Amino acid sequence: MSDAEGRVQRRQPDRDLSDSAYRAAVVDLLGALAYGELRAFSQLARDSELAPTLGHKSAIALLAAHELRSFRLLRERLADLGADPQEAMQPFVEAVDAFHTRTTANDWLEGLVKAYVGDGIAQDFYREIANYVDEDTKALVLAVLEDQGQADFAVSAVRQAITEDARVAGRLALWGRRLVGEAITQAQRVGVERDALAGLLVGAPGSGGADLAELGRMFVRLTDKHTERMERLGLSA
Repeated sequence: MSDAEGRVQRRQPDRDLSDSAYRAAVVDLLGALAYGELRAFSQLARDSELAPTLGHKSAIALLAAHELRSFRLLRERLADLGADPQEAMQPFVEAVDAFHTRTTANDWLEGLVKAYVGDGIAQDFYREIANYVDEDTKALVLAVLEDQGQADFAVSAVRQAITEDARVAGRLALWGRRLVGEAITQAQRVGVERDALAGLLVGAPGSGGADLAELGRMFVRLTDKHTERMERLGLSA
């Protein structure tokens, strides 16, 4: 049986939001994702000021606008569930802020690699969790995380910078390697520090959660996707 088939079998497709424990887990998931989108918006807005041309500034500003739209969708869904969006986000502020504090970009290229590589790992982690929630919640998570051209812009800009100055590649490759460690640490903190959210991934037998072997495979997949992103950028992982 393939990993994908195993994940499908372990999913719980009929989870009911009237179940208080499950609803708390969904609120945690959407709260974590909402704060991540909010911080991504503010980070990209700042990064746009560092970009060298008006075209680059505009492109990064549009990426920031996409993050803000995603945040609004998540905030609205939290309100629909009867949750206070600020209270839902609060438990994840420390972990997400710590990631951004430890990975402050020195220039616009590092900021772009961070948005594509670092935030990409976090997004992959939320996609993995989406395999264990009800279909409506999964659809929202996947819609929020849908690529709206961010990848193509990042790849094009970084490859162009490497073409103009090959020395850039070494510096950005080191930066990317640092980001992967920090991003996976952040994902692990988010995934285990809240009991309700952790329960989505590792539940009681028959709950639909993943077993420890599947969790190990999940983090291997996150690392593999990181390597693919680095290769797209023209950087060694």
